[in-house]
Amino acid sequence: MSLTAPNPLADLGIKTTVHLNPGVDELYAHAIRLGEGVQAATGPLTVRTNKTGRSPKDRFIVEDDLTRDTVWWGGFNTPIGAGVFDRLLEKMTRFAEGTELFVQQVYAGTDPRYRIGCRMVTEMAYHSLFIRNMFVRPTEAELAGFHEDWTVLNMPSFRADPATDGTRSDTFIIVNFTRKMIIAGGTQYAGENKKGIFGVLNYLLPAQGVMPMHCSANVGADGDVALFFGLSGTGKTTLSADPSRKLIGDDEHGWTDTGIFNFEGGCYAKVINLNPEAEPAIYQTTRTYGTVLENVVLNGDGTPDLNDGSLTENTRSAYPIDQIANVQPGSLAGHPKNIVFLTADAYGVLPPISRLSPEQTMYQFISGFTAKIPGTEDGVTEPSPTFSTCFGAPFMPRHPGEYARLLAQKVQESGARVWLVNTGWTGGKYGTGKRMSIAHTRAMLSAALSGALDGVAFETEPFFGLEIPTEVPGVPAAVLNPRDAWSDQAAYDETARKLARMFRENFGRFEDGVELAVTASMPNPDA
Repeated sequence: MSLTAPNPLADLGIKTTVHLNPGVDELYAHAIRLGEGVQAATGPLTVRTNKTGRSPKDRFIVEDDLTRDTVWWGGFNTPIGAGVFDRLLEKMTRFAEGTELFVQQVYAGTDPRYRIGCRMVTEMAYHSLFIRNMFVRPTEAELAGFHEDWTVLNMPSFRADPATDGTRSDTFIIVNFTRKMIIAGGTQYAGENKKGIFGVLNYLLPAQGVMPMHCSANVGADGDVALFFGLSGTGKTTLSADPSRKLIGDDEHGWTDTGIFNFEGGCYAKVINLNPEAEPAIYQTTRTYGTVLENVVLNGDGTPDLNDGSLTENTRSAYPIDQIANVQPGSLAGHPKNIVFLTADAYGVLPPISRLSPEQTMYQFISGFTAKIPGTEDGVTEPSPTFSTCFGAPFMPRHPGEYARLLAQKVQESGARVWLVNTGWTGGKYGTGKRMSIAHTRAMLSAALSGALDGVAFETEPFFGLEIPTEVPGVPAAVLNPRDAWSDQAAYDETARKLARMFRENFGRFEDGVELAVTASMPNPDA
C-alpha cells in the first residue's frame, strides 16, 4: 500500500512512500519498474548485486552496558560506539525522505515461544521479496495484532563516509541490541537481511536455555530428527534434502526443551552447477515463479544458466520452504537422534565417517573445520584450512564455549549420537586423491541415521582420536580408514600431523573458555 495514516515508519521520523507487506506480484512489478531485475523465462525474479556475498568485516555490534560483558569481542564481533550508530541512523532517515521504501512484517522463528517479530524496512523491492520468502509470514490474524520486536533498516544506496562515520568502508551492518535495531548500507547482497536477524537470535536464545544452531535439519518417517552442521561447500543443504526424510529447514535452527524449530520460512540455496538429477527439489525452485535468483546468468532465451559462474560462484536461489514438496509441517520436530558435523577436508586426512565422544563433540564444534581447494593464484598448490567457530563464526556473538556447553548439555539430555562426516578428499589431498563419492557419503549417513552402525566394531585412528567404523553397508572397507586409502601412507602421516598442528594452533584462542577435558581431546601431531 502507499503511505497513509498512520505512518508505519513514524517512530523513525521517516515520511515517504511506503509499501506495507506487498505480495509477490506487486514486488515483481516494483522490482522490474525500478530496474532491480528481470523475470526469467521460467518464472523467477533474477537480480544482480553490487556485492556477491556477505561483508563480515563491515559488521559491527554496538558496545554498551548490555553487550560489554556478554559479547565475545574480537574476530567477527567488532565493537562500535552508540554515538556512531545514532549519527548514521539520523543520516539514513534524512536520506530516506522521498525514497520509496518497502516494509515486511515477519517472524524469525517457527516456535511461537521464541520467535521475534521483525519490521524489515528495505529500499529495494527485491529485498522485500527475499524477506517475504525467507522469513516466517504471519497469518492475517497475527498481522492484525503484530508486535514489532526488532527493526531492520537496509538502504544499499546509502553509503557511509569512513573518515567521519567511524566505519571501515562505505558499507556497514550495525547491530544495536539495546535499541533492538539493525542498520545497513552500501551492499545489495540480500543475505545480510536474514543473517543480521539470525545473529540477534544467536545472542538472545542462549539466555533462555535455547541452543541456536547454524545447521540444516530433517526428520524420518519414525520421527527421528537429524541435524547437519557445515560450512559452505560441505553438503549441508544437499545432504539434508533427502527424499526419504522431511525437511525441517536448511540453515538456522533452535533447540528447545521440546525439540527443534526452524528460524526461517524459506531456503537460500547455492545453485552453481546444480545437478537436476542429484538435487531435483532445489533445481525445481530455480524454475518457479516467486523465487529470487541472485547473480544467476540468463541464457539468450531468458532461461537460467546454473553452470555460469562468471558473476560469482556464490549464485543463490531464495524461495519459500513450501516450494519443497517434502517438508515438515510447521517446521517443528522433536529432539535430534543424530547430529552430523560435515567437513570437506581437501587434505584427505579425516575419515569419511567417524563417531565423536562428548569432548570431541565440543572440540569439533568450536573448531568448525573445513579445507578449501587451492585457488588459481600462481604458486598456490596447497589446500587452505578454514576454521569457523560453531560452524558459523560471523553470526555468533557469544563466546564459542558458551554455545559448545549448551550443545553438550542438549546432547547429553537427548542421548543424540554425533558423527563427523568428511565429504572432501580421499586417497590423497587435493590434486592427488579424489573427491569422496556422494553415493558412499549417502550410504554412510543412511547407516548412521538408521542405527545400522550401532552394532559395528570401531577402530581409533591415532592423530585425531576418531572412532572409525570397520564396516558400512554399501561402502568398500578400504575407503573407511583414510590412511588405508592413501597409496603413500608415510605421506598420509606427514599430512595428518600437519593438519593436527593447525587444529591445535587454531584452538589456542579458545582454551581459556572451555573445560580441560575438551582441551585434552585435541589432536596429537606426535602420534
